[in-house]
Amino acid sequence: MKASENFKTAIENYLNQTALADAVFAQDFAKESKNLETCCNYIFGEVKKTGLCAFDNQEIFDMAVKYYTDDSIGQPQPVNCKVVVKEPAKADLFTSVPELPQNTAAVKTAVIAPKPAPKTLTLFDL
Repeated sequence: MKASENFKTAIENYLNQTALADAVFAQDFAKESKNLETCCNYIFGEVKKTGLCAFDNQEIFDMAVKYYTDDSIGQPQPVNCKVVVKEPAKADLFTSVPELPQNTAAVKTAVIAPKPAPKTLTLFDL
């Protein structure tokens, strides 16, 4: 499967920034035998091996760097999958809680009555 443009762009931007900051990686990144399309196939294959479906950005970026630095990785086979790229939402004090669906038939809510506070005896109650 071909990677989405958003996915490719995120990987490519990270690799370009890493190459600018690290001269040794820049040499690996410039290898003619490696390219972004096969890098994505390698990432998809590694993700499939884990059996998991959600990853932190850095885990995926580390796989991309490994693809370029590890010469034992050949031409990975394409994997049929769907990739979702989503920037994490920045939490702040003003962010509202997402609204719940209005379909009350599908959503069950439990009402829990508060426990009455134990009565405290005073000197006048004795």
